[in-house]
Amino acid sequence: MSDSTNQNFKPSLNHDDIRNFEPVDNCLDGKTILVTGAGAGIGRVAALTYARYGATVLLLGRTSSKLEAVYDEIESMGGKQPAVLPMDLEAATYNEMQQLEGLITKEVGQLDGILHNAGLLGVLTPLEMYDVDMFAKVMKVNVTATFMLTQALLPLLKDAANGSIVFTSSTVGTHPRAFWGAYALSKQATEGMSDIFTQETQNTSNLRFNCINPGGTRTNMRAHAFPGEDPMTLKTPAEIMAGYVCLMSDASINVRGQVVALQPKD
Repeated sequence: MSDSTNQNFKPSLNHDDIRNFEPVDNCLDGKTILVTGAGAGIGRVAALTYARYGATVLLLGRTSSKLEAVYDEIESMGGKQPAVLPMDLEAATYNEMQQLEGLITKEVGQLDGILHNAGLLGVLTPLEMYDVDMFAKVMKVNVTATFMLTQALLPLLKDAANGSIVFTSSTVGTHPRAFWGAYALSKQATEGMSDIFTQETQNTSNLRFNCINPGGTRTNMRAHAFPGEDPMTLKTPAEIMAGYVCLMSDASINVRGQVVALQPKD
């Protein structure tokens, strides 16, 4: 996949439209959206933004205290009551994810979207020297757990009027870069996963799969990757939220199999 349109679909929006999307109030009203890695960084801001535009947000992450803080923020701004779903994606089993599907079905009754935001950077080092245990950890969180969670929740998503699954990629996934090791490979795999899901569901009108490449953003992960960089030169997560809202809204119903770079010059 690339910045060009997947051959099976003609999106009603191009990538500039998505990047510069202007959400209207309550454009996510009636939708239930699960956000992984919702306790901090882009995930936290996405969860708050989705709630601001009317969605019921399911907050998934490994640190309950951080999720509870986001829960409180959503409630304090008058958003719909969210849910806290503690889960360590590195350790979680497929059975636990199936149980989560049952819990969401019972307690919420629907799921309209997933933002797969959680991820591990790992280490920046030559592949020749890459620690194999760290490699496995990065691939588990960034690829395997993402696949498992998507598959486990597909029954709910298929029942949605317009289900949207958004994966998180990276510039080093689209264009692999030396020393980025497991992270770059995991993002290549993520783009491939989205592409394959898109091809396999091309006759399923209510499901769409896309990737977002947020680009250089003021987060802790970025600071670890580029410790000498001035964070004030980077956009904040709030400044790139238009694309995140667009791909969850019904405006993007015909956008499928895309990798949308929110900062294409990054």
